Amino acid sequence: MKKYILTGLTFFLLIAGIKAQTYFPEKNNWETKSPQELGMNPSKLQEAILFAETHESKENPNLKMAHYESAFGREPFGFPVGPMKERGPATGLIIYKGYVVGQWGDPARVDLTFSVAKSFLSTTAGLAVAEGLIKSEKDLVYPYMAPIYPYDPYRLMMNKADHLDQEDVFELFGTEHNRKITWEHLLRQTSDWEGTLWGKPDWGDRPSEGVRQKRTRPQNEPGTVYEYNDTRVNVLALALLNVWRKPLPVVLKEKIMDPIGASPTWRWTGYENSYINLDGQIIQSVSGGSHWGGGMMLSAWDQARFGYLTLRNGNWNGKQLIPKSWIDLSRTPTSANPGYGFMNYFLNNDLKEVPSAPKTAFFHIGAGTNMIYVDQENDLLIVARWIPNGDKAELVRLILESLPRK
Repeated sequence: MKKYILTGLTFFLLIAGIKAQTYFPEKNNWETKSPQELGMNPSKLQEAILFAETHESKENPNLKMAHYESAFGREPFGFPVGPMKERGPATGLIIYKGYVVGQWGDPARVDLTFSVAKSFLSTTAGLAVAEGLIKSEKDLVYPYMAPIYPYDPYRLMMNKADHLDQEDVFELFGTEHNRKITWEHLLRQTSDWEGTLWGKPDWGDRPSEGVRQKRTRPQNEPGTVYEYNDTRVNVLALALLNVWRKPLPVVLKEKIMDPIGASPTWRWTGYENSYINLDGQIIQSVSGGSHWGGGMMLSAWDQARFGYLTLRNGNWNGKQLIPKSWIDLSRTPTSANPGYGFMNYFLNNDLKEVPSAPKTAFFHIGAGTNMIYVDQENDLLIVARWIPNGDKAELVRLILESLPRK
């Protein structure tokens, strides 16, 4: 009996010691350690940083011009309706065992992060489930929705008699097809929601098969087909706004960004026309990406803090900010797309994203390329901004080669 108590106490102290060793950065201060202190190969790490610096995206730094020079600018209704800004240089951070061991570019610069915003959006959905605002992610969405009253200042100048047949409100899930959509379908981009939101029809986003073909095809049964579609992402953002009944950036600031010590410089915006009247207030519904402008603008440091939160399974210095069960669901694939969980968690199960990385690694990825690489097996976090998408795997491989041999 005495031996058992001693063993249990030793085990308790061991566990407590391990937890005490997990470092969490204070606000405005992320501790740096040299690669040598953590057993890394400094020359290999420097080789990786040099690779990132010399493999900057060749796309136009003027993101408005880059938009029109890309396929996005040639889409039907493809013009930006949200704010954009000129991007900075190739930038990144390497964080190993919690400490900054390498950086390049300008990590403090606030830039658009494109579809990494989707990971922030799906986080607000997880928080809604955790707080009981949504009973389950498998619930149908339409029972949670009230009619939406868009804010349109031009309505004050129109002749009301000419618009007697027009609805003053709209229903996000009013069609037979849309009433079959669950929160999970939206989170996994398998809803095939039909309609137009903020002047962007669902068929106008990436109509690779052709506009006519996409407009006239039958809607896929929700949950069966994956399609990356920002109109539908914005549907999720508006649906969550109606559930929270307050701006999603306010939710994110209170529940996530302030507790993890993010800077005051990040901003999450929507479009010039994405305002609604809710509870007597004019509130902007945010964008889940920067496809048409808007979305999340933040620094690489703040990207790293969010990525570090997901590296630690939603726990920040002993406080469970995101339920671990939600992180687990976010990393769970479906048959519709084995490489995708909840938006915007890209998975490495088939080793297609980064062949040299563990299968358990995952990525928050947006155009640019903006990447947050999360590797729990190696206790490694990488933020890389403005690197060609085809080069991200090589960058990760080079950094992995700098780690101590197991």
